[in-house]
Amino acid sequence: MNLLKQIPKVDKVLGWEGIQTLLENHPRPVVIRAVRTALENLRNRALRQEGERAQFTEEAILEQIGREIGSLSARKLKRLVNGTGVVIHTNLGRSPLPERIREALDEVAFGYSNLEFDLASGERGSRYAHVEEILCELTGAEAALVVNNNAAAVLLALSSLAAGREVIVSRGELVEIGGSFRIPDVMRQSGAILREVGATNRTHPGDYSAAVTQDTGLLLKVHCSNFAVVGFTAEVSAEQLVELGKQHALPVLADVGSGNLVELSRRLGCNEPTVQEFVDAGVDVITFSGDKLLGGPQAGIIIGRKALLAPMKKHPLLRAVRIDKLTLAALEGTLQLYRDERQALQEIPTLRMLTVPLEELADKAKRIAAELQKVVRGNVQLSLVEGFSQVGGGALPLLQLPTVLIAIAAGTMSAQEIEQTMRLSPVPVIGRIFKGAFLLDPRTILEEDIPALTAALQGMNP
Repeated sequence: MNLLKQIPKVDKVLGWEGIQTLLENHPRPVVIRAVRTALENLRNRALRQEGERAQFTEEAILEQIGREIGSLSARKLKRLVNGTGVVIHTNLGRSPLPERIREALDEVAFGYSNLEFDLASGERGSRYAHVEEILCELTGAEAALVVNNNAAAVLLALSSLAAGREVIVSRGELVEIGGSFRIPDVMRQSGAILREVGATNRTHPGDYSAAVTQDTGLLLKVHCSNFAVVGFTAEVSAEQLVELGKQHALPVLADVGSGNLVELSRRLGCNEPTVQEFVDAGVDVITFSGDKLLGGPQAGIIIGRKALLAPMKKHPLLRAVRIDKLTLAALEGTLQLYRDERQALQEIPTLRMLTVPLEELADKAKRIAAELQKVVRGNVQLSLVEGFSQVGGGALPLLQLPTVLIAIAAGTMSAQEIEQTMRLSPVPVIGRIFKGAFLLDPRTILEEDIPALTAALQGMNP
């Protein structure tokens, strides 16, 4: 109770000379909120009997208020170092953009642009035209449309093609991805009616044919990019589904998920089809993400037959899911790199991280460890261990990419304590814990991250 009596009222604190100085340099609402938060923290400490009298002096309270102002004024969305080895890390913003497109983003972001203005005619234009031509060039499709993410792409396609009608899909392809996004839920929102066929592990062409009725509006295939069914399995290929669509005069929609535009199967030792393969198979409409294997910004890309995409471009839902000028600039710049596959593999960070040779990763791990060794203090120890990276983003779930990890030990600190210290650094460093060790994977550490990484380790005091 004595400590509680030491806590001043807000009005009194606002009259302090130190607060007047803060008000000269910070917005008044921010200062008032910081005062109230600091006093509430003191009150809680007093009630828990954790406070000391020194914390309740004017000088100490002003110091706490200053820290609160710093916290309130700091940007909440900030850059961090991804040392997890998960290349397309959804929680960490998925794919970093290519450095080459920075100038294009600056130009569009800080000035006006021809977002919806046709320079040739001097009349209103379409924002979607800026990337349609290059998407058709790269994929071989007749038409293209871009919305704000792949869930929106699927929703728009289903709403346009099959509202009020049945959509036939294999039971084994009714996927759920992060954030509880489920194909059946999206289908319900679109107004389409789900018609499941086959079994979880095996579906045959005859299952689709038997389900077709006069109410059928669409055949749907969903690429299971975020899980795998192994063992006694069977699925209907895109080519087989296209043939069924022709037999029954039904369009075929394929949600291919990750949006792979280059041949990765040979390079990574996996079986990941390209978007172009679905186009070549004759699929009528294809949807995929822009920020997964494509390595661009968050976007949902729709390509396919011009006659089927034309209604989507006039659909009322399109305005609700349209993309902004920054997304368009980033996507256009990323797509331009795909005109030269070698350039794409070298300059698009996601592709470069996925395909970097193990020998190069080992050299990078040694180089980073050597830089860190220069700043470590006390009982901090560094070592190199073998391990695996992951693709992430729901792509290639079974693929493990060999890597060389940097293990950090610090005296009596546990791996959890090291993780927290690195995570709470001015530039947060996010690693992973495995078998009681804190690990950093050089695969996802960018060259420009190394100074922030050394600063975080330098701040560790075991």
